[in-house]
Amino acid sequence: MAAKLIFITGGVLSSIGKGITASSIGTLLESRGLKVTIQKLDPYLNVDAGTMNPYQHGEVYVTDDGAETDLDLGHYERFTHSVMGRINNVTSGQIYQEIIQKERRGEFLGATVQVIPHVTDSIKEKIKRIASSSVDVAIVEVGGTVGDIEGLPFLEAIRQVGIEVGKTNAIYIHVTYVPYVRSAGELKTKPTQHSVKELRAIGIQPDIIVCRSERIIPQSVKRKIALFTNVKEQDVINAKDLSTIYEVPLHLKKERIDEIILEKLQLPAQEPDLKEWKDFVSRVKKPENGTVTIAVVGKYVELPDAYKSIIESFVHAGASNNVKVDIKWVNADFLDEDSPESYLSDVDGILVPGGFGERGVEGKIKAVKYAREKEIPFFGICLGMQCAVIDFARNVAGLKDAHSAEFNPETPYPVIDLMESQKGVTEKGGTMRLGAYPCILKEGTNSFKAYREKEISERHRHRYEFNNTFREELEKAGLVVAGVSPDDSLVEIVEIKEHPWFVGVQFHPEFKSRPWKPHPLFVDFVAAAIRRRDGIT
Repeated sequence: MAAKLIFITGGVLSSIGKGITASSIGTLLESRGLKVTIQKLDPYLNVDAGTMNPYQHGEVYVTDDGAETDLDLGHYERFTHSVMGRINNVTSGQIYQEIIQKERRGEFLGATVQVIPHVTDSIKEKIKRIASSSVDVAIVEVGGTVGDIEGLPFLEAIRQVGIEVGKTNAIYIHVTYVPYVRSAGELKTKPTQHSVKELRAIGIQPDIIVCRSERIIPQSVKRKIALFTNVKEQDVINAKDLSTIYEVPLHLKKERIDEIILEKLQLPAQEPDLKEWKDFVSRVKKPENGTVTIAVVGKYVELPDAYKSIIESFVHAGASNNVKVDIKWVNADFLDEDSPESYLSDVDGILVPGGFGERGVEGKIKAVKYAREKEIPFFGICLGMQCAVIDFARNVAGLKDAHSAEFNPETPYPVIDLMESQKGVTEKGGTMRLGAYPCILKEGTNSFKAYREKEISERHRHRYEFNNTFREELEKAGLVVAGVSPDDSLVEIVEIKEHPWFVGVQFHPEFKSRPWKPHPLFVDFVAAAIRRRDGIT
């Protein structure tokens, strides 16, 4: 195991920003010329995030190799140049499934299978695999909070690894929350004290404490935290709330966290180069081209984390166009009953994202129809592309009652149908068309102009696909097939030629957008929205 290890744990409450902290540390270490990877250890018993409800879990992030993972892996890829894969997201479900399969095969030779050593050894093996790759530093984030019963095997595993590799090869960073009690006018350190006490009872002494807070933590409070947690005062880091998550690496740099890490791990590194990152943050915070409003018509709009990568893709594309993208969340359910005019008349662009299940589908189709007829820039992703095909079939090609076989198996015109490879599939988890696949673009289309290349690769997550039975008929009616699989068997992109900007894609482009490399379709879509805002035809 060649890489140095940074273990990140959390305390007090969940969703305090361990993933952003891990990602930001990755940004800072990469800025110093080090190669980094990041791994998420998730204590839940699901094998992966693929079957989890977005209301509970948020977005399911898909990697090139087809893993359905926690949304934090999206942050890891957006903040670093590391490409995530299956090994970067480990769950209790994966660990226990693997151990039970081994036991059934007799690989434990009749031994009593226990949490220690068998479960912890399996976790350690996954950590060591990520650290044996060709990287300088492996950052390992443990999901949940200290004290969660399901997280104990993971904490025990990282404790053991720390002892095995030695103090200069592994450090522990504990992310905690320091609440501000307005009625008392004070920042309270007691939750942090108890959180670290719990961690130390397990046998882990944090080397660095990152204190999340609403405001700047004064030195006196840092001193108090250091005193009660047995860390040096300079190793108590403040991570206050900021206007954009992309500012976090710059704030942590001011707190010298990268210098502290390098010293503790005895890592040689060059001087940091954060110019590109600072330029990006500057454009995000102070765009020169005003604001454009884009409606996202979905069924999970009450929980924006369900569309996390789309949100971040708009940040990247906005910065690229030097504009702020103001997202207007529109519940597709409302459009089922109401006219889209009252929700969409004031927007510069309309995006219909992916999703599963029948709820809200007719509302999404209404949104597509409105965008098509009013010539508002439109971007359809996965189910959004399928809704665009359904609208075109019904309202342009004259195929009344056209639908997806997913929602109406009796439709006379199943313009969207189950993929042939999916027809024998009965299990839900990890069985869709997942991961990166190539696509050939048609020259002269908006998609080709955006990508500026003939062959692309994008990540997929779907079971249903454009039905080729209707391809010729829909093309004759004016639908442009702008992208196909290399063997021409799968329609990947559709467009409408007479429209200012109308693109529907079967894949998920949002998963490949980065601050330094915004996704070309999002960049072009936002540019089209700016043109509409400015009255440029």
